[in-house]
Amino acid sequence: MARVTVEDCIEKVTNRFELVMVAAQRARKIGSGAPLTIERDDDKNCVVSLREIAGENVGVEDLKEELTRSHQRIIAQEEEEEPVDFMDGEEEWNAMAARKVDPDLDINDDDDASEPSLEDLAGKPAEE
Repeated sequence: MARVTVEDCIEKVTNRFELVMVAAQRARKIGSGAPLTIERDDDKNCVVSLREIAGENVGVEDLKEELTRSHQRIIAQEEEEEPVDFMDGEEEWNAMAARKVDPDLDINDDDDASEPSLEDLAGKPAEE
């Protein structure tokens, strides 16, 4: 295949924009030293990559996967989640927070206990 055109490659990769991205990915790999699957014939890397795609010498799906990985900023890694132990008092704190949301929820079994008023907390003024 002496000349390569977009029409030769569009049969393999139907989206033109995707073809550009895949061909550029392959050209970058060729530029970094990947082995060629065809004769170079004094062509530049981008032409060689298009010729390889048109001749089905490279896996387009593999190139798409490599392209996706090369643009990822965070590499997903599967980690085993360890159970989180509660700190001392954390369960009581969560129960108190639930009580503030739902005042009908009583975390204490003691019904006689009442909360002190603001005056009790601040202290009553001395009587003259």
